[in-house]
Amino acid sequence: MKKWLLPMFMMLVLVLAACGNKEEKTEKADEGSKEATSAETITYQSEAGPIEVPANPKRVVVLSSFVGDLLQLDVDVVGVDAWAAKNPNFEDAIKDAVVVENTDVEKILELEPDLIIGLNGIENADKLSEIAPTVLFTYGKVDYLQQFIEIGKVVNKEKEATAWVEDFKARAAESGKKIKEKIGEDATVTVAENFNKQFYIYGDNWGRGTEILYQEMGLKMPEKVKETALEPGYYAISQEVLGDYAGDYVIFSMFQDQDNSFTDAAWFKDLEAVKNGHLFEVNANAFYFNDPITLEHQLKFFEEKFLQ
Repeated sequence: MKKWLLPMFMMLVLVLAACGNKEEKTEKADEGSKEATSAETITYQSEAGPIEVPANPKRVVVLSSFVGDLLQLDVDVVGVDAWAAKNPNFEDAIKDAVVVENTDVEKILELEPDLIIGLNGIENADKLSEIAPTVLFTYGKVDYLQQFIEIGKVVNKEKEATAWVEDFKARAAESGKKIKEKIGEDATVTVAENFNKQFYIYGDNWGRGTEILYQEMGLKMPEKVKETALEPGYYAISQEVLGDYAGDYVIFSMFQDQDNSFTDAAWFKDLEAVKNGHLFEVNANAFYFNDPITLEHQLKFFEEKFLQ
């Protein structure tokens, strides 16, 4: 009997071991499945609370000025607003994107987005959130560089966004130092724009290169601009009084489809910046935003114009 018991005992041990290995593999497989599922989404702490978003979004609809932020992070954009569609800096990257508005609910649904990004207060926000996770930002709640980092958090690329910000700030500061050495510490710069026969002057946080000139480079704005445009961000003026707000240098943002005949007027030609060759015209559509791609374009332009 003892001779039979030993083989039977060994067989029982092998069976139990096999069962244990099977259970262990099953548990590991289950754990791996759970990890794969959780890795498909992340939670972003939005202004409205936590939102579950794709960890690697593939089809993003952007209903605001954040298109360049997504493109900088190599995120595919399938829907853009009309202003972004006109920006030549984005032209190649969004050639297949569809122009949409927040009211185009059916059109956006057809695009099958996995993420929607826009501004707080837009119409149909509740309907959009039924189509895909929708993250809305209040413009100006955080500064323009932190805004890019927030976009990075939404698309799971905070590290990449932060690295770009640190590099950009260093490069812009260095360029600002060189520019001030050339034009003088006390030289003033005005940013102006012509739109619908109305002139606007800008503070230090309203796109059009203002963030680079005033925040990163530390260039000065004329006192009258500071008094009227710094706090609200912009200030409307009539064409003929531009000289009262014009600094030693003027960055003039122009839309090519607008009436720009004022450049032939005597009052315009009499501006000191014009007479000194210190008025630099820019393509308004290319200068409009303050996303990384536009900022890179603006920085290159300023380096070329101020340091030529």
